[in-house]
Amino acid sequence: MNKKLKMIYILLILTLNFSCVEKKSTEKEAKNAELVATSKTNTLKFTSAIRAIFQDSKGNYWFGSHNEGVSFYNGKSYEYFTTNEGLSDNQIRSIQEDKNGKIWLGTAKGISAYDRGKFTNYPSKNNNPIYDWNETNGDLWFYAWEEDGINRFDEINMNYLIFPKPKNKNADNADNTYGVTGISKDKDGKVWIATYAALFNYDGKMVNIFDKEKLNLKDNERLHIRSVLADSKGRIWIGNNGIGVLLMEGNSIINFSEKNNLIHPTSTRRGDKSKPGTLEHPFAIEEDSEGNIWFGDVYTGAWKYDGKTLTNYSISDKLSNPMVWTIYKDNKNNLLFGMADGNIFKFNGKAFEKQF
Repeated sequence: MNKKLKMIYILLILTLNFSCVEKKSTEKEAKNAELVATSKTNTLKFTSAIRAIFQDSKGNYWFGSHNEGVSFYNGKSYEYFTTNEGLSDNQIRSIQEDKNGKIWLGTAKGISAYDRGKFTNYPSKNNNPIYDWNETNGDLWFYAWEEDGINRFDEINMNYLIFPKPKNKNADNADNTYGVTGISKDKDGKVWIATYAALFNYDGKMVNIFDKEKLNLKDNERLHIRSVLADSKGRIWIGNNGIGVLLMEGNSIINFSEKNNLIHPTSTRRGDKSKPGTLEHPFAIEEDSEGNIWFGDVYTGAWKYDGKTLTNYSISDKLSNPMVWTIYKDNKNNLLFGMADGNIFKFNGKAFEKQF
């Protein structure tokens, strides 16, 4: 009888232990599920700034923030990825897609490739820098923190190409750093690369340099390039922080902002805060489906140039910061504006409306 009671007691203890283990396991699974669920929202929650916008071949949107990682929007909900999920860095500077549907993110500390739920990371700088750009190939170009060159992916290797530095006669008026701030490809296949201290282009054979002297800057003007656009007509638009927009058309280079009286007479032309109605700090440039050129300014909102007239838009009087970080034309030719406060607006042809 005692043996039977002992067996019953042992079975009871084992049953209770199993029940407790099962309960703890269930609680752990529920907690993990909750963590996954909280990484998705019905609204875009970024507040640090929108630095990059991209729509992939499936119609999904990717939004890159200033320091909160990247968000993926499938039309229903927003999913977020940060360094906790394997991203190289939480500052996203560029987003693009390769021919296989892989999403490539240029961050402040390297490049991240996202494919089927996993990140593969590449450092922006390696121990084998390449000085002869013709030794490499590939259509994917990245700028990721390093200030001596640019990254180019050849489908196998991430190559680090060194810039041929210009001999700047007015180096004290230039930034003297070659951190890349923009990349644009023209209709002939040339790649235009904006850096703080110079503009470069690469035609597949030769790297050409446009420094302060070649860009016709005055002695009191500082070269500080923040954006570049090669438009459909072959013109090159260069956004310079402090002296506005430079326009390169054939062999001609002019200060477009100055020509259109958009630099204030009292401007220091050194990047200080500008007056309303000026275009002195263009951080973003884009062309819409009708051939209009758009500029995003740090202080004065958006500007549209239709070939004859310049129109200034404040975007919204509810914005805490009027700075336009990026302008993007999506697959349906919608023009999207990424703002410094984390909002994204769409231009509907007449006015701006909050889109995301």
